[in-house]
Amino acid sequence: MRKRLRVVTLNMHKGLSQFNRRLVIHELRDALRSLDPDLVFLQEVQGLNQRFALRFAGSPVDPQHAYLAGTDWEHVYGCNAVYDHGHHGNAILSRFGFVSFENEDVSDHRYERRGLLHSVVTVPGWRRNIHCVCVHLSLHERGRTRQLEAISGRLEELASRDLPIIVAGDFNDWRHRATAILERRLGMTEASVAHHGRVLATYPAALPVLRLDRIYVRGFRVAAAQVHRGKPWSMLSDHLALSAELERV
Repeated sequence: MRKRLRVVTLNMHKGLSQFNRRLVIHELRDALRSLDPDLVFLQEVQGLNQRFALRFAGSPVDPQHAYLAGTDWEHVYGCNAVYDHGHHGNAILSRFGFVSFENEDVSDHRYERRGLLHSVVTVPGWRRNIHCVCVHLSLHERGRTRQLEAISGRLEELASRDLPIIVAGDFNDWRHRATAILERRLGMTEASVAHHGRVLATYPAALPVLRLDRIYVRGFRVAAAQVHRGKPWSMLSDHLALSAELERV
């Protein structure tokens, strides 16, 4: 029976290189497969962009989350921002089946659309399903605080029942306020803090100094946590990927 999960989170910058010069979705698919994750939390996923096919040769016909998932993972998508030529949002890829999913609008204002993608995943042989939440929080601290309260309010009852929970994504939390809120409200632990004693820097990809991307867990022991630096990861987005090895408790 499986006792350990590998989890990855990445703000994929709509499948473009750091300065939007190249479409790197094909290289990103290969890089994700090289990590062999069980769960992938993705932000800034292009669900539809009618201009990509005109601008970039070889642009996938499928939505980016479906293209990345291929036959290796199942996938769910939460559409957040809609515009004339397409839309983007968050996605979760899973090696296991989805029981359900819901995308909750947690936008702080109409010019910055944000969603909370909450899915329930069933792992064969496990007695309890995993609640997985993919987030991309506001650039503004007031908005982030409200969104963290929305996350906590949604998950408090689940935490009180000691259900396993993973909240991952781009927190835009350069002042490091999220950890205290999620620890206090949900009893969650950040993976890199649990393993390294500090939050790891993930942005910008070429020379990371800001600690924006996180994996918070409840009901797991963190066996490892790593930021994937250098090539190819530094060429695949403006953020670096963060992964964690989780053991159920």
